[in-house]
Amino acid sequence: MAIGLTSPFYTVIFVLSAILFYTPRWLWKHWEGGKIRALMMDLDVAICTDAEKKQKKKILLDYLWENLRYHNWWTYRYYLCETMALLNVVGQMFMMNRFFDGAFLTFGIDVIRFLESDQEDRVDPMIFIFPRMTKCIFHKFGVSGEVETHDSICILPLNAVNEKIYVFLWFWFMILGVLSAAVIVYRFIIIVSPRMRVYLFCIRFRLIKRQAIGNIVRRSKLGDWMLLYVLGDNIDSVVFRDIVHDLSHRLEAYHNKNSTVRTVDA
Repeated sequence: MAIGLTSPFYTVIFVLSAILFYTPRWLWKHWEGGKIRALMMDLDVAICTDAEKKQKKKILLDYLWENLRYHNWWTYRYYLCETMALLNVVGQMFMMNRFFDGAFLTFGIDVIRFLESDQEDRVDPMIFIFPRMTKCIFHKFGVSGEVETHDSICILPLNAVNEKIYVFLWFWFMILGVLSAAVIVYRFIIIVSPRMRVYLFCIRFRLIKRQAIGNIVRRSKLGDWMLLYVLGDNIDSVVFRDIVHDLSHRLEAYHNKNSTVRTVDA
């Protein structure tokens, strides 16, 4: 691959890669639409009057109560963006592998083996993909005025840069792939296990009672848990504790009221 880093082909590859990496983030910013920022209402700033804080807490609590069980689509779109991020990394690795004639998927491993092998047995995989010297054919006018052909050896200094860039990209893609896959597994566990949601909430927000968290998880949906979790990371911890406890009390009172009505009707 005796192509300079500044060639249009390399430029297109890097620009396309950047666009693909940014796409999940752009989609989420579009879908999220500033929802969290709007719900925060500057409650991340602890310095405000008690009356103002109380009013904002009531507005947020009323929103959570009135829109309970309606946040699943918001959450699944977030999970979709995370899945797209994983597919993007895997897809780009296979795209690079096709570009390098099947040598990219094992490129980093081959480089490590090369560095650890004996001096006599070394076969540099970087030179195999990015040759630093190649045969060049020059055409120029000779002393007789006719075009003469000359064969010579050309040095390709930019390929020494290219090989370092793609070694870094290989390891970067691997790290991103492993982390993205771990996130997908983590999200799957959250989806299928309400008990895990309670546990994660407890270890993240220690000011909140476990009973209140369990009550909310039992009587709401995954999207509500996700929204509360994100809000908890963005507003004052004491304010968030009060909101979660108040929401739990509302759910408990509503459930008890409905249970009483059903008992009387029976």
